[in-house]
Amino acid sequence: MVDGGEDPPTTTRYFKGSIGAIIDYSSRIGKEEKVAMEMAIEDFYNTTDHRRVLYVKDSRREPVRAVLAAMDLIHKQQVQAILGLRTWEEASLVADLGNRSHVPILSFAEATPPWASERWPFLVRASHSQDAQMRAVAAIVASWGWRRVTFVYEDMDSASTRVIQNLATVLREVGSEIDHLVALPPFASSSSLSEELVKLQSRQCRVLVLHSSLPLATRLFIEANKMEMMAKGYVWITTDSVTSLVHSISASNISSMQGIVGVKSHFPQIGARFRDFHVRFCTRFRSEYLTEENSEPGIFAVQAYDAVWAVALAMEKRIKVKYSKNSKERLGLAVSKGGRQLLHGILHTDFEGLTGKLAWQSAPAHTFQIVNVIGKSYRELGFWTEGEGFSVSTHDGDAHNTSMRILGHVFWPGDPRWVPRGWALPTIAKPLKIGVPYNATFKQYVNVEHDMNVGGNWIITGFSIDVFKAMVDKLPYQLSYNFIPYNGTYDSMVEQIHLKKFDAVVGDTAILAKRSEHAEFSHPYTEPGLVMIVTVQPKTSNRCWLFMRPFTKSMWVLTGAINVYNGFVIWMIERNHYSELKGSICNQIGIMLWLSFTTLFSLHGERLHSNLSRMAMVMWLFVALVITQSYTASLTSMLTVQRLEPTIADVESLRNSNAKVGCSGTSFVVKYLEEVLHFDSKNIMRINSSEVYHQVLKSGAIAAAFLEAPYANLFIAKNCKGFVIAGPTYKIGGFGFAFSKGSSMVPDISEAILKVSESGRLQELETKLINSSKCSNASSNDDQGSLSPHSFWVLFIVTGGISTVALVLFVFPLRWHLNDSIGAILAYKSMRGLIFAFMKHMGVERANPSEEMTIESHGHGPNVET
Repeated sequence: MVDGGEDPPTTTRYFKGSIGAIIDYSSRIGKEEKVAMEMAIEDFYNTTDHRRVLYVKDSRREPVRAVLAAMDLIHKQQVQAILGLRTWEEASLVADLGNRSHVPILSFAEATPPWASERWPFLVRASHSQDAQMRAVAAIVASWGWRRVTFVYEDMDSASTRVIQNLATVLREVGSEIDHLVALPPFASSSSLSEELVKLQSRQCRVLVLHSSLPLATRLFIEANKMEMMAKGYVWITTDSVTSLVHSISASNISSMQGIVGVKSHFPQIGARFRDFHVRFCTRFRSEYLTEENSEPGIFAVQAYDAVWAVALAMEKRIKVKYSKNSKERLGLAVSKGGRQLLHGILHTDFEGLTGKLAWQSAPAHTFQIVNVIGKSYRELGFWTEGEGFSVSTHDGDAHNTSMRILGHVFWPGDPRWVPRGWALPTIAKPLKIGVPYNATFKQYVNVEHDMNVGGNWIITGFSIDVFKAMVDKLPYQLSYNFIPYNGTYDSMVEQIHLKKFDAVVGDTAILAKRSEHAEFSHPYTEPGLVMIVTVQPKTSNRCWLFMRPFTKSMWVLTGAINVYNGFVIWMIERNHYSELKGSICNQIGIMLWLSFTTLFSLHGERLHSNLSRMAMVMWLFVALVITQSYTASLTSMLTVQRLEPTIADVESLRNSNAKVGCSGTSFVVKYLEEVLHFDSKNIMRINSSEVYHQVLKSGAIAAAFLEAPYANLFIAKNCKGFVIAGPTYKIGGFGFAFSKGSSMVPDISEAILKVSESGRLQELETKLINSSKCSNASSNDDQGSLSPHSFWVLFIVTGGISTVALVLFVFPLRWHLNDSIGAILAYKSMRGLIFAFMKHMGVERANPSEEMTIESHGHGPNVET
């Protein structure tokens, strides 16, 4: 309804077809857009025979000029739609005019926020989202493990803030962050650019992301090249605003951009339609802009071409509008008739353009091309697609990966074969301010002394200091530092890093979650753990089974088995010479077992008649002698050596007895005892000297001391008598070096610590530390170990082997025929039948029940020759 009259009749007509454009004539982007839009108007007329009129205005990237141009286009030229507006400042002001006059505004500004279409319904974003572009940049950073980047941007309008926020968000998602922001004015002079680059040289971060216009980027790279910031160690990543125009950069300027990696909007450059457009565009562009060295069309040209086609096609639809003689004026601008219908047609445009399928309501996933500047041009490395990752091509079915490494070799600044680590020591480096504990409980780890003879300098020594110096020697660069003693708790010392008073902390500093809130720790250089040290007392446990301890179970079993076997061999050979060794099977088994075990306790033996049995018996008696003497010695040692046990078995009994405990007063252990182990604060004695622990434990002032594992090992080594580690080991702590959060040095520091450990240097330092405090009259309180077959395996093999040889020679004498023996054995189907037949063959007969078995000490039978 129109104000001031009745509703007019509805009629149907076509739009007149007036389209406005606001661009920057002076920029390469504006030049490409102007040529592409004019070509689109001509191509549309040639295709449909419907003429459209294009009015182009120059904004010079000035928002006020853009608003004035829009007012002129809407009021005087009566255009039905306006295209262009590369900056958000221009788009937002013109969008307000378009919303009031119902003229659709197609903006090419990438920084258009999502809420803009809600505030200005007639604003249509005709470019890619900047969020996807920042995700592509973050994916490149994550591919090479860079944890910090410096963001250099052109400070033109408020859109820069949104770009920074987007980049910071996506970097956090991949474990990186923005280290520093550098805002450059659009018309910065060479001197001001040099000043900013000098500041960047003084920082550690060497990964720089540039988001600016091409003219500013070109001047910046020229200055950076002069200052050797396009050399080895630096990384430059450019966004679409620069990379999509790399084809237009002159040869003299591109020589200053070697090694740059950039994100470039991708569009398919295939098909007869694009080839025809490409040829005509190059011809027309060269004729209009003679000073431009390159006439290739970029993404900005094809975007403008497709946008004109989208508006022109939307105008083709028959739309019902209402005529009124009195149209309402809003801010001096007439309300465009059919504006909403045209907007609806534009939003629902669905056709194949030069950039692919154009559908603003359901835009497909953005794809960016990753390029690398080399020589006089650039190399196409591959592609990054939103939601999928990197790929070598855009063909369906191609493998995607989250890492850019699959794209192959990258030519980095200064050295094509070397991947920059992303950071370096500043060229104007100041020595690191490293805090060390002034009052360490264990001086063997950190000892701070004031040398009055050398200008009052601090002399700082100890195990932790030695490890740090050894680590510095393994770094691939020089590291200058100064040690600064700190008198306070370890927690507050680490917090000084967060407060920028220290660059790092070196010492016996435990790695804890709370401390990690203020600093980032290196790989630990000591074992983690918190243990309890108590005094010892004589052990009074039940020792009724002590007689079994000299031998292990396997030793007992093997000793019994070898004795039974040797007894069986002697019985087998000698049984024909003694009537007492004959009889029933049960009697023979009993005699054989008796003969086996009496050898261990009676070394004189019996008179033997066979050399075979004598041979077996000699070795058997020797082994019996060794075993019995070893058993006697081991048992005697167990009975005479004092056996000690901890006075406190576990933490639970210690806590229930309400006994006092001690720990370092400056460490985290105090809170750990209170909050985790639930000791009463009044029962915790805070100790600030390692010498005090021995005194208070011996005197009974405390029942136990809680020390970190490295301290405990040192304490036990020095006080080796009367103390022992009891209870479980609480897996916390471990000493490490602390640096500022996100410090690029931490990975190198951790790697250097591993190199010190793997080279054996760390073990040497630990041995030196322990030996310096080792107790001279150390004695073990542990029980003697039980003897196992491992100690006697040679004797068992020899005696078993000799007995086996004697048995074989006796059972299979030379007069036996081998074939007969094997045949006789195979004739029996069961082992039991074979044994009884064998014993019968050897002369085993049932003994006379009335016969009395007597074994004399001397036999008188004839000797058997063997």
